[in-house]
Amino acid sequence: GVKDGRWTVLQLVEALGFSLENTDARMRGRGIQLLSQVLLQCYSMLQEKEVLHLVLFYESRLQDHHLVIPSVLQGLRALSMCEVLSPGLAVSVLKAIFQEVHVQSLLQLDRHTVYSIITNFMSTREEELKGLGANFTFGFIQVMDGEKDPRNLLVAFQIVRDLIAKDYDLGPFVEELFEVTSCYFPVDFTPPSNDPHGIQREDLILSLRAVLASTPQFAEFLLPLLIEKLDSELQSAKLDSLQTLTACCAIYGQKELQEFLPSLWSSLRREVFQTASEKIETECLAALRALSACLSRSVLSSDSEDLLDSFLSSILQDCRHHLCEPDMKLVWPSAKLLQAAAGASLRAYHCITRSVLPLLLEQYTKHTQSSQRRTILEMLLGFLELQQKWGHVEEDESTLLSLQAPVCSVVFSALTDPSVQLQLVGIKALTVLGSLQGFLTSSDLELVVDHLIRLALHEEDSQSSEAAMEAAGSLAPSYPKVFSGRMVPRLEEELQSGRAGKEREESYHNHHSLQQRCLQALAAVSTHTSIVRETVPVLLQHLQKVQKGTEARNTQDVVAVCQSLHRVALQCQQDAEGCWYFHQTVVPCLLAMAVQAAMPESTHTLPGKALLEEEVLAAMIPVISAATTHLSPELAAQSVSQVVPLFLDGEVSFLPQNSFPCSFQPFGDGECVEAQRRLVALLMAFVCSLPRDVAIPQQEWLLRELLALSCSCNCPFTATTAAKCFAGLVNKHPAGQQLDEILQLAVNRIEPILVDGPRRMQALTLLLWVTKALVLRYHPLSSCLTDKLLGLLGDTELGPAAADGFSLLMAESPDVLHKGCHADVRIMFRQRFFTDNVPKLVQGFHGAGPDVKANYLKGLSHVLNHLPKPVLVTELPTLLPLLLEALSCSDRVVQLSTLSCLHPLLLEAPQIMSLHVDTLVTKFLNLTSSPTMAVRIAALRCAHALTSLPTTVLLPYKGRVIRALAKPLDDKKRLVRKEAVAARGEW
Repeated sequence: GVKDGRWTVLQLVEALGFSLENTDARMRGRGIQLLSQVLLQCYSMLQEKEVLHLVLFYESRLQDHHLVIPSVLQGLRALSMCEVLSPGLAVSVLKAIFQEVHVQSLLQLDRHTVYSIITNFMSTREEELKGLGANFTFGFIQVMDGEKDPRNLLVAFQIVRDLIAKDYDLGPFVEELFEVTSCYFPVDFTPPSNDPHGIQREDLILSLRAVLASTPQFAEFLLPLLIEKLDSELQSAKLDSLQTLTACCAIYGQKELQEFLPSLWSSLRREVFQTASEKIETECLAALRALSACLSRSVLSSDSEDLLDSFLSSILQDCRHHLCEPDMKLVWPSAKLLQAAAGASLRAYHCITRSVLPLLLEQYTKHTQSSQRRTILEMLLGFLELQQKWGHVEEDESTLLSLQAPVCSVVFSALTDPSVQLQLVGIKALTVLGSLQGFLTSSDLELVVDHLIRLALHEEDSQSSEAAMEAAGSLAPSYPKVFSGRMVPRLEEELQSGRAGKEREESYHNHHSLQQRCLQALAAVSTHTSIVRETVPVLLQHLQKVQKGTEARNTQDVVAVCQSLHRVALQCQQDAEGCWYFHQTVVPCLLAMAVQAAMPESTHTLPGKALLEEEVLAAMIPVISAATTHLSPELAAQSVSQVVPLFLDGEVSFLPQNSFPCSFQPFGDGECVEAQRRLVALLMAFVCSLPRDVAIPQQEWLLRELLALSCSCNCPFTATTAAKCFAGLVNKHPAGQQLDEILQLAVNRIEPILVDGPRRMQALTLLLWVTKALVLRYHPLSSCLTDKLLGLLGDTELGPAAADGFSLLMAESPDVLHKGCHADVRIMFRQRFFTDNVPKLVQGFHGAGPDVKANYLKGLSHVLNHLPKPVLVTELPTLLPLLLEALSCSDRVVQLSTLSCLHPLLLEAPQIMSLHVDTLVTKFLNLTSSPTMAVRIAALRCAHALTSLPTTVLLPYKGRVIRALAKPLDDKKRLVRKEAVAARGEW
């Protein structure tokens, strides 16, 4: 009635008069409870005068019997949310609560109501409450004192934060406010297992930390408490104290810290020197960095002591001498402490490095063992990396600049040391020095390049070689002229002399290894457009040389060049100029070489034509794809207008060296075009990587040609690439009549071939790729095509291949139909496919004959294997019996796929898996003696994962499993023995 406006609240009060004035406290309580429940729903409709009367009524009730108080507080909570509350009423209510209610004797819910009233008034009546002065703070302290419930504490901590953040008057009660909150530090709370409120220990820790670290006024009380807890034995207390100290340093100044610095440093040093916990060490170093940063921020007056200077001096005094100890026991802890203090500010960095860097350089020279030198250089590297934080080296202040010659000397000596580990640290240090603008002179840079070339090409250990290449790549953008002028010509020379002097090489392997490294180094250094313009012609020239040879090893050589080109393409992608240069230089060149190789006159030596080998074409695909995916739509359109006519019309005018003996017609007829058709793989790499909004000229014609080729070609490689290209284009094709027509044409071509004939496998391949293209974009026809695949699982000839096709549908494809090449991939296509098709697979399995049942199991295990695990866990009860049956299947692919599906489920759904433990133990133990090594390893991993089930479930099987796992301990394969040891040990 009040809600509808038929009654006013005051009329309700009058109607409740008998209850509200009843001598029985329970009856009064019920009357006030009803009134409060109405107010909680109707408080926004009250008039100012009504609120005034209600507040006065409720205030008077606070003196009533304790049974009435909870309902009175609920009414006051409703009134605290009224916007028409008269000035002064908020203060009046709070005074009454502070005076009349002993809050901590109330139940949890009623205490929470009091906190809510205070919170409401603080958010709407701030100025009025501030008028109470420190009395408000004192009143709240009395309310909170002794609170134990975590739900209430979270609200109470927030109120304290607001008191401080909104500048309420704390008066003489700062220490009392600190005491009433700090008594919970460190938080010791473990939520019950069935806790419905979801409050975690971490929530309370963070909330309390925000209070303790909210004001410098708490410093004199808090810092002794933190030092005390740091000295305790409790790990969690230490961690909490360190994190709180770090948080406090953000708002403290010199004044707050001064008195406690010696004790804080003593505790931090002790923990880092003695702790076995990596977490505590990390937090100690973070706290030390925060202390150093805090002291660095403080503005000095002319007569005050520089606390940063004296603090760092005590750190140096306690740590510096450990860097010189011959046994080097405390070297790393000392270095970490020094680096933490130095990392806080540029001033701290200069102060520390002025003392430490000369000492480290001296120690490096003094020690001769590689292991000791490595330790010293790693420490030096730590300080060099800190210099990176502050940008370029400033001449007037930098210790580093004054030590430029000895630092370079130490780093260069590490690069020539026989120890690989020392070389690796030296390469890292070299990279950091190169990143410091203005540090290396031009002669140093030449020496750097020489060292990197030597390490990249001639160092026996591949780790050093790869690290040197990475270093060249990271330094090249900073010094493009030096690398393009000095490194690229040297690499080109090595590459050419390597080929010329092949006969003089001790072995082909040595030459091949040097050539590989030259190619890798050329790719690695191509991290700046000006260098790419130098390296790409060298790589293409080398490719033209090697593809003309007829030796079998030329295939590997061509693949190696393509891998280097692919790396360069990836490195160019983020730079528009470099990306377009690479595309317009490399793509036409690769196409021209491939077209030349596919010409009839040269195909009589087809086995020797490296560029037509499947392995080589597969290596060229990612090069063209990576060169295309990041093109702007305008440049992509320019390129597509040349490449598509090449394949459809034989238009070769844009290719370099474009005088070919006959026309290029890959979609034509006859035996002579068989080689040309293989190049459809390169067309696929290009058109399937274009941005979605780029129009493809003559697309309908191209789709028809690809469709015909995929169904009629004799070469499986060509047919598959044509099918993938067709699918890639269909996936991006705009919805509409044209797409529907081309899909209908595809279905009409596929269906009769699938029924009978020699090309059934090709038709299945096309069906799989088209289905995948449509499943990814949620096209309506996808369900119809999936049903065709499900039907083929019952086919004795095509069934196994159709089952493997489910893996293709669900897995990420490396060359087409993935997000990287702009395919239309919907976010939850796997879940949708699972929901639509797994029931059909299960149904098909139950109705299938014994000779094809395995196909359904294989298809099911492929689908489940690629499904997000949380989805799989929810469906587990219905699917687990089928998965267990799949383990009995003789097909090793089914076994492997099922085992890899079950392994994570044992860890993530132990309760459900426990119901089938008897069957699981039996199946896994049987499969540990499978003839297939991969199955044995997977079965042992699952047997190991079984130990995550509840112990009570496992104990009856313990003896049997331990006995059974003794056999694979003697397996002839090391990897099997390794898994057996781990599994048996856990059991």
